[in-house]
Amino acid sequence: MSVYMIEGRSGGGPRNNLMKRKMGWGKVIFAHLVIIGVPTILYYYLRLNGVDMFPIHAAVATFYLITSLMIIWETTVAIFRRFGARTKAPTGALDRLGQRLKRTLGVTGARQPDPARPLPRCSLIVAAYLPNEQDIIVETITHILTQVRRPKDGLEVILAYNSPVRLPVMDALEDLARRHPEFRPLHVEGSESKAENLNAAIQVVTGEVTGILDADHHPHPDCLERAWRWLERDYDVVQGRSTIRNFDTNFQTRLVAVEFECMYGVAHPARSLMVDTAIFGGSNGYWRTGVLRTVRFDPHMMTEDIDASVRALLDGRRIVADRSIVSSELAPAEFRGLWFQRKRWAQGWLEVSLKYQPKVWSSKQFTLGQKIYWTYLLYYREIYPIASLQIFPIIFSLLLYQGSMPLITHWYLWVTAVVTLLSGPYQTVAAAKNSVTRYPLSYSVVYALCVLFYVMVKNMNWILAFYDHMLGINHWVVTRRQIDERLKRRLEKA
Repeated sequence: MSVYMIEGRSGGGPRNNLMKRKMGWGKVIFAHLVIIGVPTILYYYLRLNGVDMFPIHAAVATFYLITSLMIIWETTVAIFRRFGARTKAPTGALDRLGQRLKRTLGVTGARQPDPARPLPRCSLIVAAYLPNEQDIIVETITHILTQVRRPKDGLEVILAYNSPVRLPVMDALEDLARRHPEFRPLHVEGSESKAENLNAAIQVVTGEVTGILDADHHPHPDCLERAWRWLERDYDVVQGRSTIRNFDTNFQTRLVAVEFECMYGVAHPARSLMVDTAIFGGSNGYWRTGVLRTVRFDPHMMTEDIDASVRALLDGRRIVADRSIVSSELAPAEFRGLWFQRKRWAQGWLEVSLKYQPKVWSSKQFTLGQKIYWTYLLYYREIYPIASLQIFPIIFSLLLYQGSMPLITHWYLWVTAVVTLLSGPYQTVAAAKNSVTRYPLSYSVVYALCVLFYVMVKNMNWILAFYDHMLGINHWVVTRRQIDERLKRRLEKA
């Protein structure tokens, strides 16, 4: 799998000239020397001068505690279901008691009843940069055309793509369009980003509902029907669930597969259950077409999906997460691809946080609970990586000061340590319970054992994203998506 850098313009939209991009380990090391090395010297100096370091240690531990308690809360709530499906009558006295208890606790969720009117005409937009996705795009379009169930009024599928050169795959796409009149390849001339591809397609869609998919996404057949249960009432956007299709490729794809179950099976639906909010995650999301045309996507933002989500919410729109609307995608199979993917996510979230957090606080469209939760998603998540890393300067300065680390310490630090260590495995167990694909037990066990290290790697990645953002570096790096031979054989066998 080869990785390319796409030069970004001032706002971050990718250009089509390709060049190799280094990982930036020098910047990672430099940033960590500053964030960890400088505080270590400072804390050591304070210890030499008799300053009590417990308040600083307790403050860092509190960051760990808040994050862990939020994970535990989300996980506990997400154990209960919320999805668009017909409400079922209790099967007995025990089931009736259980449903009553869930309603009392406020976590019963919302099983949407049958819609008042049938599913209307729908459009699905697939966004692609073809040099990057030429190996998989025909398979994706074929899957959508043959597997997704059609509304009575029809379904149109638009492939909105940009490419600097004519590629052989375009002939195959044109042939597919001749055989399937509902499919339209849309070459967006002059486009330099996914956002521009989407904006071009939004102008020509004819469906009342518009779903957005990435080029590697294979949605389940009932995706439109389940989304309509929410859109037909008072929601404007429905975010579905993403699972990993190439999970058995290697160790990394197995980790990402379980991580996605934690994200889409636990965290996202928990937000909807707790404070009735959610985000559009860029793919497997379904919009009212009129709302989508109003919101559109900003090509100058690195995560145009999160930017659109916050703008929609600020405009009074409602977004819900439904983990029963499933689509599978391909995880990066090499660390390099994963690293650059997560760096773009981290830098994009930072942009959105700096731009919109004050507006969220002052908005009348957000409830108090939603404002608190979005503060956790925006400002708090940007502060946490730096705050969490301060545990290392505290330990290093203590080792320099007295040459050892005492095992007996304050009870509060023990409590935070225990809660922190338990939160990750607890979330993993709940994710395994709610998972769509029943992965081998070893996947969850390994993920639970590695989650702290994995989080540390992602925090390192965030530090690099923060560093680049401060320097005004906003290059996009995309990972070429290819289906590996093992996955291809497994799909052919299925």
